[in-house]
Amino acid sequence: MAITKRHPLNTPTIPENITKDELSLVRSYLLLTFIHKVFERDCRAIGKSGLFKTPQLYMELVSSATKKTSLMLKEVTRELTVSQLKISTVRQDQRGVTAEYNCRGYVGEIHILWPGFRNEMMQRMRAYLGLGAELASILPRDEQAEQLAMTI
Repeated sequence: MAITKRHPLNTPTIPENITKDELSLVRSYLLLTFIHKVFERDCRAIGKSGLFKTPQLYMELVSSATKKTSLMLKEVTRELTVSQLKISTVRQDQRGVTAEYNCRGYVGEIHILWPGFRNEMMQRMRAYLGLGAELASILPRDEQAEQLAMTI
């Protein structure tokens, strides 16, 4: 759900609503930021755990995905700048993630509930790790979301 509020100092010539593509950029920024943090944390945990015989292999896999998210995050940030879209605040609570943004002088916010956010994170993370969708059935969906929730 996205809410756009008109800033009182703007002229009427500025479009009042943020476009779907711009909202998609905000959503991608949020997802990539969270995914990047999760990958970085997981890579550190693998290295420090002492549970793996070959931690460097797993760290290399996660590190590669971290680099992909970093590059994508840079591209999304560039696109936000081109679109004159600035994310001012990102908050998370028990319901989901909320971002406040300013788009060409208009202030708005987008709120994404945790179930949808976690599912999209899992799909993207699988893709960045090079995992196929057929392997997603290893863990039941509830366990996947629960495990991810603990890392955010």
